[in-house]
Amino acid sequence: MGKPTGFIEFNREIPVNRSPLQRTKDWKEFHDHLPSRKLEEQGGRCMDCGVPFCHSGDLLNGATAGCPVHNLIPEWNDLIYRGLWKEALERLHKTNNFPEFTGRICPAPCEESCVLGIIEPPVTIKNNECAIVDRGWDEGWIQATPPGTRTGKKVAVVGSGPAGLASAAQLNQAGHTVTVYERADRIGGLLMYGIPNMKLEKDIVQRRVDVLAEEGITFVTNTAIGIDIPATQLRENFDAIILCCGATKPRELPIAGRELDGIHQAVPFLHLNTKSLLDSGHKDGKYISAKDKHVIVIGGGDTGTDCVGTSLRHGCKTLNQFEIMPRPPDQRNPDNPWPEWAKIFRVDYGQEEAEAHFGSDPRSYLIMTEKFVGDENGNVKELHTVDVDWNYNDGVPRPLRKAGTERVWDADIVLLSMGFVGPEDTIVKQLQLDCDDLSNVQAEHGKYTTNIEGVFAAGDMRRGQSLVVWAINEGRGAARECDRHLMGTSNLP
Repeated sequence: MGKPTGFIEFNREIPVNRSPLQRTKDWKEFHDHLPSRKLEEQGGRCMDCGVPFCHSGDLLNGATAGCPVHNLIPEWNDLIYRGLWKEALERLHKTNNFPEFTGRICPAPCEESCVLGIIEPPVTIKNNECAIVDRGWDEGWIQATPPGTRTGKKVAVVGSGPAGLASAAQLNQAGHTVTVYERADRIGGLLMYGIPNMKLEKDIVQRRVDVLAEEGITFVTNTAIGIDIPATQLRENFDAIILCCGATKPRELPIAGRELDGIHQAVPFLHLNTKSLLDSGHKDGKYISAKDKHVIVIGGGDTGTDCVGTSLRHGCKTLNQFEIMPRPPDQRNPDNPWPEWAKIFRVDYGQEEAEAHFGSDPRSYLIMTEKFVGDENGNVKELHTVDVDWNYNDGVPRPLRKAGTERVWDADIVLLSMGFVGPEDTIVKQLQLDCDDLSNVQAEHGKYTTNIEGVFAAGDMRRGQSLVVWAINEGRGAARECDRHLMGTSNLP
């Protein structure tokens, strides 16, 4: 696909982001697009490889390799190289309901599995995807397309994150009447309140939600299923239910001083910040401000980076980020070959911004928090750590304290970003759903059926904390199996 010699003629190019010191003064996205001519050249780098691993979507060595929604990447790269942008958008939408989301926030395992990436920088798949769909919006090519007929079947989707929205979009196109329930005041789940504005501006989420509403989907906000409406009532009122509630139970840090004020889980910190930003531009003060505070983020990953970027935009005094694991290597290790996801050291936007503000990367590795210390008013003021090594001798990795490495850090705000341990259990208990050993709802991948007839589960609620692109994959799959359950067969992909 693309130009036969394009990967030889054209170097990889990505747009230059706004400078870190400039972009931390606002909450706008810092990404941009290359000019069309440059984008078409980048599409031309796609090298017509015999086996395009980029859209394989496999799990290799526990990590995603290739695109889980199986985007037809070589096809739309070829189309943009030839200037056929509308046709490229049509190919993109065949596999991905929301490329404007994945084109911004997906870590792009497709690029890690690009065949060109074995010897040269890979094709700019993620940037190309985002440019295609953004051009579709700009040109007015993306319009509501309601289904021609209705089946008379009613489906409830619980949760409006990427899995829920993908399920709803697919089922609606199949002609079913779909109602999506969301406990927050805006639709979008983690897309709306779990991911900060500078990574995904919320009008981008809202415009897609508006199109889905035009197509006939009913959205109900401020309604927590299991609390405001019993989950059992949904079974009485609908022909089927798809649960896409996410894995929102955070991992805790049960150490001395955890009860002190100023120690927060990451997602509520991010949620309140975005809600206040959207409601009032932060004028209502209904958020946890890091302004002039010593901030410590415990944990890495995307959410930890988002806490870093958010704290910088508040105007924090100092910022440190702790990771108990070792620093990843700069290059792939021999036991991490292509086309696996490369487990290497990366500098994300938040760390880049912190280094620009404070002169160094905020991350410390192989460090463990042992206790919090508060002031006379019950507010956290210190965090005590020790460096660790890892012992793998008995087959179970364990952190071992390194004597003499104890340190005390100033801390006015501590943000816990250590991942999630499963879904909340209110709906699970009300519907008496079976769960696996990790507390995720038990439903086989590819089938998505729970132990309760007509109840399906998809996304993080089923597979555990994962990527947005996996949530879309599972939402689409659950819609297909739900459609099959309702109609006896399904034409959904």
